[in-house]
Amino acid sequence: MRPLVLLWSWLVLPGYGALVGPKEVREFEGGTVSLQCTYREELRKNKKYWCRKTGLFLLRCSDAIYIDDGQEKTEGRVSIQDSPQELTFHVTLTNLSVQDTGKYWCGVKMLGLDETFLVSLTVLPGTSSPAPYLNATSTEDNRLTTSSRSKSRTSRSVVRILAPVLVLLTLLLATGLAALGRYMLQCRKKAQQAMQTQRNEKVYLSHLNQK
Repeated sequence: MRPLVLLWSWLVLPGYGALVGPKEVREFEGGTVSLQCTYREELRKNKKYWCRKTGLFLLRCSDAIYIDDGQEKTEGRVSIQDSPQELTFHVTLTNLSVQDTGKYWCGVKMLGLDETFLVSLTVLPGTSSPAPYLNATSTEDNRLTTSSRSKSRTSRSVVRILAPVLVLLTLLLATGLAALGRYMLQCRKKAQQAMQTQRNEKVYLSHLNQK
């Protein structure tokens, strides 16, 4: 029973823990991806490789790049470098395109079944992500952006401060206009009453004169 368990483990989990790396990597079109796969001490001198997984039922490794212990190699847009002291090998893909999206293998050659780790690469359409370093132009742009943000925050602060004042002034103005309207209405009523009183007096005097 034990040999069957060992055989099942070897088929289902080949190289479990012997080779590890990032399971998923995302980058924008035109950008650069750098990743590293880490291997165990006993694999230090074995040949390493990077390739693209192809096929559905019969899996194949296409466009493979192989390197020996401590080597560095570049083919097209792909660069691979082994660092035995760190027990890692680094892979760099430049000028990415959407067509580069797919599954890739970090691999170590062995007798029988290779040690592999599957990496999923997704290339998003659009502008590449910012570079990890800053040049003079980008620094100046950052300064302008920071200045614009500071001005925007200052403007928002001023608006927050002035908003209650503006509301208060609006209420005072509305109250003043209402009071002025009432005063003018009262004055108009008084004038109408005075005119009516004068008319009544004139009528009364005319009646007296007729008598």
